[in-house]
Amino acid sequence: MRLLALLAGVSIILVILWDGFEAVVLPRRVARRLRLVRLVVRATWRFWAAVGRRLPAGHRRETYLSYYGPLLLIVLLATWAAGLVFGFALVHWGLGSQLSDPEWPVSFATDLYISGTTFFTLGLGDVAPRSWAARFVTVAEAGIGFGFLALVVGYLPVFYNAFAQRETRITMLDEWAGSPPTAAELLWRLARDKSVPAMAAFLREWEQWCAELLESHLSYPVLAYFRSQHGNQSWLAGLTMVLDTCAFVLAAVEEAPRREAWLTFAMARHTAVDLCQVFETPPTLLPADRLPAADLTRMRTMLREAGLSVHEDADMEQRLAESRRMYEPYVHALSIRLLVPLPGWIPVPGARDNWQRSPWR
Repeated sequence: MRLLALLAGVSIILVILWDGFEAVVLPRRVARRLRLVRLVVRATWRFWAAVGRRLPAGHRRETYLSYYGPLLLIVLLATWAAGLVFGFALVHWGLGSQLSDPEWPVSFATDLYISGTTFFTLGLGDVAPRSWAARFVTVAEAGIGFGFLALVVGYLPVFYNAFAQRETRITMLDEWAGSPPTAAELLWRLARDKSVPAMAAFLREWEQWCAELLESHLSYPVLAYFRSQHGNQSWLAGLTMVLDTCAFVLAAVEEAPRREAWLTFAMARHTAVDLCQVFETPPTLLPADRLPAADLTRMRTMLREAGLSVHEDADMEQRLAESRRMYEPYVHALSIRLLVPLPGWIPVPGARDNWQRSPWR
């Protein structure tokens, strides 16, 4: 039994160290399904999302869901720490609990105690190892505990920097495309202000944003659970709006920068597809059309009235539908998985931007 406990303890330590390495240090996607991080996220999100679905859509639900991402980081850290403490305690017990305790008989509780005080570098000294093997395990755990905690603490600034970088452009999207952002509002504002030439620079910036989003969320998938500052904004809404805009530009707008639209569409769709793979979320058909015929007609009318030249041929709708089939099932699957609502194609009548609102009259 002690030999099995020793082997089990070493296995637990190696598994947790490798899991932490993949989650914190390794800058690429891990395709293996059986991972401790994945099991923790799946179990905790299933419970958290079940409660969130019972709340009415709106501010209360978004506030509740916004706590999950930061709490998940704490849960992961606590899980790794508890696993390492338990693993080293098993190693001590497997070696025969070669410890000295002047007050109590040595037991597995003593092994857990010295493992915990060693991992967190407390150095109380009331329980001490009696053999060279136990001393070696104690020193190894102190070094691993110190290095592991330093690594995780150093990882947090990198994580929050990636989150801030993602949110900066989402916040700027408010004045460009409204809140929530829509493709029709973006194109209408550009046409109204005679700023259609600025669309090329806008699309290049969002191509860069999609590439950064893909890189950061593949390396740190936990970032996807962090919500934006405002309930009517999200990284998924921004990604969907960019895809909608590029799809409509390629299908219907004559004087728009088609090359930039195609490049941005390709990068944004790549992001949506790869993130579905990360979250093991297959594409899902939408229960209803996001752009029914009446809304498409209204969108054409408002853009023409703003001065934008829009194709009216019969093939335009077919081209637009083909482009939408390439990405809508993926963003819809992510929307269901993360409980993030997708934006519409056209703005809600009377909707105001976030910068136009205030808690004071």
